[in-house]
Amino acid sequence: MLTPYFCIGEVLRPQGVRGEAKVRPFAQDPEDFKRWKTLYLKESGGWRPIGSRCSRVHDGFVYLTLEGCAAPEDVDKLRGAELYIDRAHASPLPEGMYYISDLLGCAAVDEAGETLGILKDVLQHGPTDVYVFERKGGKTWMAPALPEAFPEKDVEAGIIRVNSERLKEVAVYED
Repeated sequence: MLTPYFCIGEVLRPQGVRGEAKVRPFAQDPEDFKRWKTLYLKESGGWRPIGSRCSRVHDGFVYLTLEGCAAPEDVDKLRGAELYIDRAHASPLPEGMYYISDLLGCAAVDEAGETLGILKDVLQHGPTDVYVFERKGGKTWMAPALPEAFPEKDVEAGIIRVNSERLKEVAVYED
């Protein structure tokens, strides 16, 4: 299922005395914060827009002034809050690329139509992403996100097609 909003950062703490926030970015390119003028906070009633102005990106962190935050105490109330961007303002992806949040929850389906697991996580610790699936009973298996092992992704249908032969060579299963 396609998600309407993407989590792009987390408010860590106030920065300075003028209501600026230090944010841990989750977006692939933290410089995108400079063009995003409206972010969203997830609340029980839905999504609340909040104006945003990025003053700088430095040492892997983003420094923002958020609407309604004029003092450190205002930012402190947002400490730990996740910031989102709506799909319409997200950076476009090249053909064949997908947002991780759209892939999460997709079912791995083999050639016979059998569901092998549900994608629960995508690990990004090296040159190739690793998909982590949960099987019935709670056990997991994982495999590198190789096109040979996962030849087709249909995020709208919630399906990741699997090449069973290739998967046997690369997958690791929890006992």
